[in-house]
Amino acid sequence: MADEKRGQAALFDALTTKGTAFSEAERRKQGLLGLLPAAVKTQDEQAAHSWHEFSTRRDDLDKHIYLRALQDRNETLFYRVLQDHIPESLPIVYTPTVGEACQRFSEIYRRPRGLFVSYPERDHLDEVLQNRPQHDVDVIVVTDGQRILGLGDQGIGGMGIPIGKLSLYTLIGGIDPARTLPIVLDVGTDNVELLQDPQYLGWRHRRIDDDEYYAFIDRFVAAVQKQLPDVLLQWEDFATAHALPILGRYRDKLLTFNDDIQGTAAVAVGALHGAAKVAGLPLSQQNIVMLGAGSAGIGVLDMIRREMVTEGLSEQAATERIWVVDVVGLLTDDRSDLSDTQRAFAQPAGRVAGWGLSGAAQLADVIHNVDAGVLLDCRLPPAHSLKPSCARWPPKPRARSSSRSPIRRVARRRTQPNWTIGPAGEH
Repeated sequence: MADEKRGQAALFDALTTKGTAFSEAERRKQGLLGLLPAAVKTQDEQAAHSWHEFSTRRDDLDKHIYLRALQDRNETLFYRVLQDHIPESLPIVYTPTVGEACQRFSEIYRRPRGLFVSYPERDHLDEVLQNRPQHDVDVIVVTDGQRILGLGDQGIGGMGIPIGKLSLYTLIGGIDPARTLPIVLDVGTDNVELLQDPQYLGWRHRRIDDDEYYAFIDRFVAAVQKQLPDVLLQWEDFATAHALPILGRYRDKLLTFNDDIQGTAAVAVGALHGAAKVAGLPLSQQNIVMLGAGSAGIGVLDMIRREMVTEGLSEQAATERIWVVDVVGLLTDDRSDLSDTQRAFAQPAGRVAGWGLSGAAQLADVIHNVDAGVLLDCRLPPAHSLKPSCARWPPKPRARSSSRSPIRRVARRRTQPNWTIGPAGEH
């Protein structure tokens, strides 16, 4: 091919290089003679050597750094190593190790990957997008770094999430890594430690908000639509206050979704489908109790309500079967501290007036007074507090937990011998 890379360009293109696995014929053809040691390795030998190097690293963060460096220099070998060692490598590439990598992003930064879209460059977003590493992109994962896992505001350190998530999409979903683009929107940070850290690489400024924030998001989306009209734009780890409004703003304008809201919801409703089938009682005949009223929790409830409507209930009848408890207590329509999305799931205050309570109804009160068939926990702390509240349930509840927040518990009645409480991942 006339445009085939040669010499150092071929050797250091992470997407196509073979490193020491270039054959002797390829070395002559592509101008690599003298640029590599004489030995020609197979990919099997390279992968074995890389895994040995990985295994000698002193801790998980050091292993994460090693794998990111491998990805930066040879993506084919990176994915081969991951594919050969999925159980051992995934917790290093993504959760939980990626959390520490985000916290220490500026400290461990080595090479750029993806795009850093900064608010001070808001008048040049077309140019920023034009500078993307690869012209053809199928999937963008973007974060503003404000709500990274359970760690809060990590500023541009949040870039570790789009990088890690797209690595999983390639490894598990088979998406061409050359057609993926991780992006962090650098709109400042309210993390004082980062603002005072001389090593911090992001825009050293308090987060913009309100009209300025949404105007910047509008500009970003407009630039994406202009240059990549068919791309899938995934929103990742945005704070609750922004996640739902952003999704509502763009969901009908481009191919887009919010993983924390819709991805979590799809998994939860899928699990409930299976549980309902085993129990022989459809979701529309269950009362749902949810702990947590953040963006993930509300997204899960919205999809559950849609499913109930599909099964024959009116939207109002479905909403009446949903009980949401946050840090204050049960969401009721007489509370003045609810967002619009939370208020959509607030119970009429009159429904709890006869419970004989002096304050807001808590989880135990709801369990005592409602024939609850499903209990979901979308809070970040472990859910050990559920056990006393659920002790009065029928003798055969079911508890399941995911490997990562937000869904900590999916409980169903009459389907399993006992209730188990433990860290996420235990059953």
